Amino acid sequence: MKSPKVDLANYLVRHPLATPTLVRAGWRLRRQGWWYHAPFFPVAARAYWEFRVATATGDAKVAPRADEMVQAARWSLRQRVGR
Repeated sequence: MKSPKVDLANYLVRHPLATPTLVRAGWRLRRQGWWYHAPFFPVAARAYWEFRVATATGDAKVAPRADEMVQAARWSLRQRVGR
């Protein structure tokens, strides 16, 4: 079984136009004050990410497929709430 990161990388090689969508959606999920805490990357907090995965799939331990991540990213960018 492939890891979710490898699956996503393979998906983006086949669909490079999905990359800006994922980057923009990821930027929206970043932690507030991410530059103050290690790791110093604008990523979502682990607890928040697990919550989002659990609400989408029903289980926080299940990794969504790459096409599901892109579909969720497109949906989130269509929403005009939040950041």
